[in-house]
Amino acid sequence: MIVITGGTGKLGSLIVEELLRRVPAEQIGVSVREPGRAAGLAGRGVRVRRGDFADPESLAHAFEGASQVLVVSTDETGETAVSRHAAAIDAARDAGAKRVLYTSHQAAAEDSLFAPMPDHAATERHLAAGVFTALRNGFYASTVPLLVGQARETGELVAPADGPVSWTAHADLAEAAAVVLAGEGRFDGATPPLTAPVAHDLSDVADMLSDLGGRPIRRVVAEDDEWVAGLVGHGVPEDRATLLLGMFRAARRGEFAATGPELEDLIGRPATPLRALFE
Repeated sequence: MIVITGGTGKLGSLIVEELLRRVPAEQIGVSVREPGRAAGLAGRGVRVRRGDFADPESLAHAFEGASQVLVVSTDETGETAVSRHAAAIDAARDAGAKRVLYTSHQAAAEDSLFAPMPDHAATERHLAAGVFTALRNGFYASTVPLLVGQARETGELVAPADGPVSWTAHADLAEAAAVVLAGEGRFDGATPPLTAPVAHDLSDVADMLSDLGGRPIRRVVAEDDEWVAGLVGHGVPEDRATLLLGMFRAARRGEFAATGPELEDLIGRPATPLRALFE
């Protein structure tokens, strides 16, 4: 049985759908915090069990009988994220899973300027105690509309200095994960970057918006401190605003610029272009 954590989440639900196209439903299980939200999957024959990273005892039942477990990373950061990922990995191995997979990031590194990246690196170190695959996913393209904000209305895309990012669609990454889980593609250890083939900075995004909207969108570079202060002034907690700034600092250091052919090779088609988000 293949068990996927977070099977009702944004990425996890897409992975389950892609996996259902490849293997019988009775070979798929999901570990979710709220089983009621997965009633539709249960009705299609998927095994649904409660599993919560914050409640390790629940994971033994959720992972029972699994040959593979895909641990979808949490939205938390710091020690909380690492400890919860470790709990899930340990529970999967204790349940007898022969392989544990994890949705990591292309920029996973101890010295990253973006806080979630050291968390991914620490999780990968924990994974390395057994047979594993770390899916080094590209930066989710769904982040870009949040960075664009009101640019289409104001004519200005205002953000700190950035750098090229290989923005990658959730759907493409979900399909790649399903391919690996179904045994149609296999990696031992950390994969190469699973990314779209082209990296874009926010100036490129402004150009796309200008072209698609028929009116110029100007890229305006904000000072780091002023940008953080602006977020705080709009109610964003300061620690959260500072964490977000780290994404820009890491991007301009080139941490998210890597691209490669592996994603397209896995899914057997071109990756979704960033421009498609705005069309």
